[in-house]
Amino acid sequence: MSTNAPSPDHSHAAPSAAEAERLARWEEQERAAAAASRDIADVPAVEVITTAAVHLMSAAAVKVGLADAPETQTDLDEARKLINALAGLITAGAPEISDMHARSLRDGLRSLQLAFREASVIPDPIGKGPGEKWTGPVT
Repeated sequence: MSTNAPSPDHSHAAPSAAEAERLARWEEQERAAAAASRDIADVPAVEVITTAAVHLMSAAAVKVGLADAPETQTDLDEARKLINALAGLITAGAPEISDMHARSLRDGLRSLQLAFREASVIPDPIGKGPGEKWTGPVT
C-alpha cells in the first residue's frame, strides 16, 4: 500500500533574503506613492497646470533644436506633438490659471512655434503649424 502523503507546504516558510529585500522595496514604494498622493492634494491646480506646461515646453525646446546638442537632439516630428499638446493645455487651461500665468505660457508657446517654423526645411502653411489649430496663425 502506498501512502500519498501531502508534500510539505513551504508557503509559510520564512522568505529568502532576496524575497525579503524585494518585499521591503515594494513596501517603501507604496509608502512613497501614498506620500506623493497626499502631497499632490495640497498643490493648487494652477501649479499643476503650469508645471505640466513647463515640462512640455522644455521637451519641445529640446526637440526643436534649442538645446545643447541640436545636431543630435532635434526631432521635429516629436516637437510637433509636444507643441500641439502644449497649445491644447494652454488654450484649455488659460481661463483657469489667470492671465498673469497664461500670458507667459503663451509667449513661450509662440516662441516654440516660431522656432519650429524656422527649423523646418519645408515650413507648414500659415495657420497649419503645430498648435496653430488652437492658437491661430503664428507669424
